[in-house]
Amino acid sequence: MAIKRKIGHVDVDRSNNDREDRNRRNRYRQATFTLSAFTETRQAELSIEVPMQRSYTSPRPVILCSLADTPCATLGVRGVLNRLNATLGTPGTSHKLRAILEDFIERNYDFGSVYALLRPVWDTKNPSNIQDELRRREGKDRECRQKALVGNQIVDLHLPPRRVWDLCSNRVVPSWITDERPTPISHAWVDEKDRMDVRTPINGEEWPVPIPKDADLNLIRIEMLNLGVEYTWLDVLCLRQKEEGGPREDLRVEEWRLDVPTIGGVYKGAMKVVIYLSGLGRPLRLKDGDLDSDRSWFRRAWTLQEVGYERIIAGDMPDGPMHAQPMDSGNYETALLTRFYKELHLVKGIFHIFAVLADMQKRVSTNSVDRVAGLAFPLLPHAIPAYYESETLEEAWTALVNAMYPDMRAHFLIVYPGVGLGCKKWRPTWDQVMMEPLPEDVDFLSTCVQHDNKTDEDWFEEPCIEKGHVRVFDTGSAEGHGRCGELVVKAADGIAHTFKIHVTHQFPIPEDTYTLLGNRRLCFWAVGRRLPDLRFEKVSVIVMDDLDYEERRKLKDLTSAESRIVLV
Repeated sequence: MAIKRKIGHVDVDRSNNDREDRNRRNRYRQATFTLSAFTETRQAELSIEVPMQRSYTSPRPVILCSLADTPCATLGVRGVLNRLNATLGTPGTSHKLRAILEDFIERNYDFGSVYALLRPVWDTKNPSNIQDELRRREGKDRECRQKALVGNQIVDLHLPPRRVWDLCSNRVVPSWITDERPTPISHAWVDEKDRMDVRTPINGEEWPVPIPKDADLNLIRIEMLNLGVEYTWLDVLCLRQKEEGGPREDLRVEEWRLDVPTIGGVYKGAMKVVIYLSGLGRPLRLKDGDLDSDRSWFRRAWTLQEVGYERIIAGDMPDGPMHAQPMDSGNYETALLTRFYKELHLVKGIFHIFAVLADMQKRVSTNSVDRVAGLAFPLLPHAIPAYYESETLEEAWTALVNAMYPDMRAHFLIVYPGVGLGCKKWRPTWDQVMMEPLPEDVDFLSTCVQHDNKTDEDWFEEPCIEKGHVRVFDTGSAEGHGRCGELVVKAADGIAHTFKIHVTHQFPIPEDTYTLLGNRRLCFWAVGRRLPDLRFEKVSVIVMDDLDYEERRKLKDLTSAESRIVLV
């Protein structure tokens, strides 16, 4: 719904400005507005299983879908203005808005589209500024999107979604129309045989919208309004969908480069997220096998990042699982309910790298590369790779690792115990992080692995022990740290110093002399071999977190001055 060309100039009559200002301030009168399942879908209210989808009454100026769908050409300028004024509680000012409304009529807008565009700027004191304000917002948004994508990376992680669903007008509109952040909807996609593609005026019929066969977008709208939401983001409505052989597939591919990777930002910036666990718009039900299904919300790759700060479970019914009462110690009447509540309790934002990856190990996606894309925001990168459906998993994973913050990448070097099996030995491949057990996370690692996009080099400039003899014993330590051992380092005066080490993994570390790269606290170390040209080839990792103050001071004295070491 871009403002593609100049909207006609609006005449200004300043004689009544003061009176109009007073009226605008009071436009939300005591009037109330009502939507119901019957007015919107012709279904009897009591036939709707979800109570919050039956009706909505509020002072919020919502319009019936029948009015939203009415072409402005049918209403005429006078009819459009009368309905705008009646809805927004303002006086008639047809002479001031005639030109802009005539332009909307010429472009075949329906009333819902006009209402969606004008409501946010209806408070403009001088109506002649409406055109300028709309064009200013659109231009600013266009500029932000052009600057957001640099090469193959998205550098603006706070980019708002391209479109939002305005629930008052029941129209999908450009996000630049409002300064409000949308409350997004997260949902489990039902099986293909249980969904249908619908053409709807809500999104201007720009693409077919896939929804469950027993769901209705107008009922979802009523429920969202009852939850206090004015603007929402729903992927099937606001993200251009695939249409085999469709005329705009090229545009979808182009939009997805930017829009798909930034989906996580919609949820990350949301104070609350509305979740349909049983499918979009469907009543929440729970039966055997649901939690293990590949269609379960808890098992989908994209939903890992769709949690927000507060979660509202939609589709609730009086006899639904959300009203089950615990019996004792958190247990419920059935094992299924107990497991359901355990899964629900675990739904929260995760920001530890290996915990995030371990969670993704259990998830599935229709397009395999989506599992990588779904990790972008949880792994807190400084930039996000653009989205390409045809990328291999390893290509997508490499692009994501290269975009991570340096301190996040360092966990792969000095905490992950294995050697990478791909082009880089210092970090794991995608198959490794998805198929192998992962280590426990470490808080405040305090070290970095830098990356140069031009040369594709990764390097380390933190504490280094050039030569240390590492010996790992086969038996575990008394403290339960797994295998223990020792590190022997010779000082410049030839005196050897011995330090206790331990490992919490089973990767082999043959007894030998190695180069060690550590974090600033000197607790976690990568063990490897020094190669020519200041390069380092990783073998595994060790831990030295049991040292007392004197031992730590001595160890610090034995580290060499920081220099740039290239990781292979």
